[in-house]
Amino acid sequence: MSQDVHEVSLSEWKAREEVAESMIPLVGGLYRKNNVVLSVYGRPIINRSVIDLIKAHRFVRQVEKEELSVHDTYPVLQALTQLDVSNCHIDLGKMAVKYREQGNGALDEFVSKELENVIGQQEAASQEGSDVVLYGFGRIGRLLARILVEKAGGGQGMRLRAIVVRKGKGNDLLKRASLLRRDSIHGSFKGTIQIDEENSVLIVNGTYIQIIYANSPSEVDYTQYGINNALVIDNTGVWRDAEGLGQHAACPGASRVLLTAPGKGDLKNIVYGVNHQDIQDSDTIISAASCTTNAITPVLKALDDEYGVVNGHVETVHSYTNDQNLIDNYHKGDRRGRAAALNMVITETGAASAVAKALPQLKGKLTGNAIRVPTPNVSLAILSLTLNKDVEKEDLNAFLREASLHSSLQKQIDYVHSPEVVSSDFVGNRCAGIVDGEATITSGNRVNIYVWYDNEYGYSRQVVRIAQQLCGVYYPTYPWRG
Repeated sequence: MSQDVHEVSLSEWKAREEVAESMIPLVGGLYRKNNVVLSVYGRPIINRSVIDLIKAHRFVRQVEKEELSVHDTYPVLQALTQLDVSNCHIDLGKMAVKYREQGNGALDEFVSKELENVIGQQEAASQEGSDVVLYGFGRIGRLLARILVEKAGGGQGMRLRAIVVRKGKGNDLLKRASLLRRDSIHGSFKGTIQIDEENSVLIVNGTYIQIIYANSPSEVDYTQYGINNALVIDNTGVWRDAEGLGQHAACPGASRVLLTAPGKGDLKNIVYGVNHQDIQDSDTIISAASCTTNAITPVLKALDDEYGVVNGHVETVHSYTNDQNLIDNYHKGDRRGRAAALNMVITETGAASAVAKALPQLKGKLTGNAIRVPTPNVSLAILSLTLNKDVEKEDLNAFLREASLHSSLQKQIDYVHSPEVVSSDFVGNRCAGIVDGEATITSGNRVNIYVWYDNEYGYSRQVVRIAQQLCGVYYPTYPWRG
C-alpha cells in the first residue's frame, strides 16, 4: 500500500506538470498578441516555468480556505483564449475562486460576462507606446529598466527608448550592460542583452535602448534619436525641486518628469494607490516620494479609513544604501560615515512627515526615525499606532489580509502570516509593503504593525505605476470584487 501512495502522489504531480506545461503557451500568447497580463492571486505567471506556475497556485492556500490547482485555472484560461479580450490584467486564481463561489452556469458564459468591458478592443492593443527615458542608471534605474523591458512584451504601453548617463572611464557600455545583466541581490537578468558599441546602444530582449552620454540635461536633444513627448524618469536624486528638474522638461523631445525620490517645495509627492488621483494633466513634474513612504502610506490609509489613527511613531529598520560609507570615512551626515556593513546606524527619516503629503489627515500625527542595518536590501517599518477603536489581533490581521487581496490597495499591500519568514524572503516582492501578520501586537486601541518592503524592487514597481498613469496607460483588473 505504501508503494501505491507514492505512485499516486507522483502521478498527481505529473498531471499538474502536464497541465502547467499546456498553460504556458496560452499565457504567452494572450500577453504578446492581446496585451493581457495574467496572474494568480497577484503572482504574475507570464514568462514563468512549470514549477513557478505550480508554486503560484500553491501560494493560494495561505490566503484562502481551500487549495487552488492548475486544474482549477486551466479551464478559465481556455475560456479566455476563445474571447477577443485585450489590454487588461486578469487574475486567473481569483476568477476561478469567484466562479467556484458564485458561478451558476457554464464557465465560458461566466468568464464572458466578467470581461464584457474588455472584449473587442484589439484595435487599442496595436497602438504605439509612449516614450520613456531613464536619466541615471544606478540601483533604481537598472531595476526600472528590467521592469520596463519586461512590460514591453505586450507591444503597447511604455517603451524604454534611452538611458542618459555620464560617460565613465574604460569600457563604459560593456560595464553598463554587465551591471544590468548581473545583480548580487536580484539575480541575473531574465533575457538577452546585445551591445552595439558603434551606435552606443543596448538591445535588451529586442528593446532598442539608446545610451546617451551627457553631463547635464541641457546637453540632451532627444529628438535627435527619434524620441518625442517622452517621460523622463530622474533616478539620480541630484535635483529634487521644480527648478532643478525643470531642466529635463526643457529638453527637446521631453514633456514630463518623474523623480524617484522625495520632492522638495511644492512638488506633488505621489504614492500610487493612495493619492495618484491628484495627478493632473497640467502636472509636468511629479515625485514618487521615498521607498519607506510608499511602504507605510497604503497601510496607514487602510487603517485610518477603517479604525482612525489618533497618532503614532514609525521606526524604520532600513538596509544600508550607496550614500553610506563602506568603511569609516568622512560623511556630511551624522553617523552615516561609519562602516555600513559593520554597524547599526541611527539616522533620520522624513518618511513619517512625508506621509502627510499623500494623506493630509495624518499631518502632525506621526513621528519617525530610522536605523540603517548591515543588510543590502529589504527593510522593515514598525508602525506603533493609537487608533480610535479597540481591536483584537485576529480582527486586525483579517482586515489587513482582506485589504491585500480585494481592496483598491491590493497592489500596494501584501500580507504574510508565517513564523519563519525573514527579510531575504521578500527580495523581489512587487508590492510597496508586506504586512507580517504573525508579528502584529494589539492592546486595546494601541497596535504595533510590522511592514516589510523591498526598498529597491517594490519601490521601483510603484514608480512604474505612476509612470503608466503619466503616459496614459491603463489596464483594468479583473475579476471585479463582488
